[in-house]
Amino acid sequence: MHKTHRILVVDDEPDVEPLVLQRMRREIRRGEYEFLFAANGVEALVKLGEDREIDIVLSDINMPQMDGLTLLQQIPAVDPNIRSVIVSAYGDMKNIRAAMNRGAFDFVTKPIDFNDLRITIERTVKHLEMWREALASRDKLVSLQNELGLANSMQQSILPDKFPVGDNFQIHGSMEPARDVGGDFFDIIRLEHGKFGLAIADVSDKGVPAALFMMSSRTLLKGAAIGSEEPKKVLAEVNSLLGEDNDAGMFVTLIYAVFDPETGNMTFANGGHNPPLLIHADGTSEYLEMPDGIALGMVDGFSFKDKHVRLKEGDVLVFYTDGVTEAMDSEEELYGTRRLAQIFENGSPTSDVEEIIQRIFDSVHCFSTGIPQSDDITCLALRFGKSS
Repeated sequence: MHKTHRILVVDDEPDVEPLVLQRMRREIRRGEYEFLFAANGVEALVKLGEDREIDIVLSDINMPQMDGLTLLQQIPAVDPNIRSVIVSAYGDMKNIRAAMNRGAFDFVTKPIDFNDLRITIERTVKHLEMWREALASRDKLVSLQNELGLANSMQQSILPDKFPVGDNFQIHGSMEPARDVGGDFFDIIRLEHGKFGLAIADVSDKGVPAALFMMSSRTLLKGAAIGSEEPKKVLAEVNSLLGEDNDAGMFVTLIYAVFDPETGNMTFANGGHNPPLLIHADGTSEYLEMPDGIALGMVDGFSFKDKHVRLKEGDVLVFYTDGVTEAMDSEEELYGTRRLAQIFENGSPTSDVEEIIQRIFDSVHCFSTGIPQSDDITCLALRFGKSS
């Protein structure tokens, strides 16, 4: 029997309760979710104290008596394992970013798009289940490999598994974890004016510390991204926040880009990451020239730069981590950037971005046949133009 997840909705608007119950009625009937309601943070804390089965708090920010930001600070004292999702308008970006930096797992914006809300809740529930599994197994771990396996599951649980698509663009991403836990991640962030934020990253080191640093980096990136459409400012803020209390000296390489589907314009900043591969409709390709940048979490106050590129009809832009280019064969030769570009040289790439990523994975695996995978392999692909 599956568990019914209990979600506490905190909002002072009287029409929120009937709207949620009506729009989520199918999930309620199937026993997937049960919704409870509170009008402000004070009421929410009372209900959290009375009901220890609540899994998720879905909270507005601006409320009387106790606002959502204050509530966020109080929830860990009641139950540190509850996941919080913030709801607010795009005009309240400063508070949304503050909420993400204070520990909110995710956010949705008003007016609520219930398809986006469903995806957000599904992702939150998935991560929560992985987290609880990790806690339940913590005292039963008998080897480092068990610990790494759990961390890998947690790592996978926060990656997008539903991708936006429009009349003139497709986006898809995938990660194949290695035997040991790494710190790769990718994310797709909905921004104002129909734009999207695209990110791919690779955390230094391996193991559980890298996975936890990855999760922190992803949260900080999302919080910073919704407050600015200038990638250089986003990276600067994440770099500053990651540098605080970073006694372990960990860092993350990262590319963050803002894409406008209407024009094909993309602006991106580089946090010391591999240059993306731009594949044209005829199969020719080039690696984008990268703006100045360093890995995040190393040097506070670094001034990142933005670079602009305009995609043409049929162009495919592939972001990847060094698990692709640094894969080795039996002779310890690296896969390299040249082989990656050669995949598409014999003809135009398919219009299906999921197939493009699978061709890259297949090529890397064929090259390194018989050699254990030593690093996560991660790709994020964007195609601009109408599908053929």
